[in-house]
Amino acid sequence: MSTVAAPGPSKMALAVAPWVFTVGFFLVWEAICRIFKVSSFVLPPPSAVAVAMWEYRGPLAFHSAHTLWMTLAGFGIAVVAGILLGVALGASRLVHAGSYPLLVAFNAIPKVAVVPILVIWFGVGWMPAVLTAFLISFFPIVVNVATGLATIEPEVEDVMRALGASKLDIIAKVGIPRSMPYFFGSLKVAITLAYVGSVIAEYNASNYGIGNLMARASADFNVPLLFAALVALGILGVIIYAAMAVLERRTTGWAQRSNFAA
Repeated sequence: MSTVAAPGPSKMALAVAPWVFTVGFFLVWEAICRIFKVSSFVLPPPSAVAVAMWEYRGPLAFHSAHTLWMTLAGFGIAVVAGILLGVALGASRLVHAGSYPLLVAFNAIPKVAVVPILVIWFGVGWMPAVLTAFLISFFPIVVNVATGLATIEPEVEDVMRALGASKLDIIAKVGIPRSMPYFFGSLKVAITLAYVGSVIAEYNASNYGIGNLMARASADFNVPLLFAALVALGILGVIIYAAMAVLERRTTGWAQRSNFAA
């Protein structure tokens, strides 16, 4: 008895779904605020947030651009350092055994607790934000690259060695291509974490950026501007995540989700 897989959603439905869900979310938010007469000081409706975004469009654009470049700077450093250390961990059991506990312990430290130390070292400015973005996004890249290299099938290694391949050849021709889906999957996680890290540092140790704008809006009890900054953060986060997803799809399209998942 043969079975036929149920057809999944069409491409049109998949393209429209994000817009429908997003608009529906804001409509429900607006309705809740209107029906229950929620004070704008507690939870401003999306319409009030939209007005604040238009009113403060200049500062929002300026600080968003500042946050973006600090995020990308920290993320870029994390990618380079993460690849190098991830390859070292995946290729050497000794390096993995020696350094992995230190990496786990360091990753367990809340990065917001590191910001005051960075301020002492580098002062208030862009450096704490860049370094916080790096520190918070570094670990996922290392772990995923190391996992991709360390999980090469023993049979594949045996065949490669029988053909005269060195360990470097196995890493370059099998390990690195095999780890690419892990790597690009980690990039989508790491870029959002870098974004969070830069905003945390801006909130506490910068004169510019969305985090600093939120701190000033909170001090002035300007709740609509505070939510407008949150919306701006969300939009910027979706854009940079989508950029990583496009890069992943173009580079490792062969490892993308199958049509079996409806």
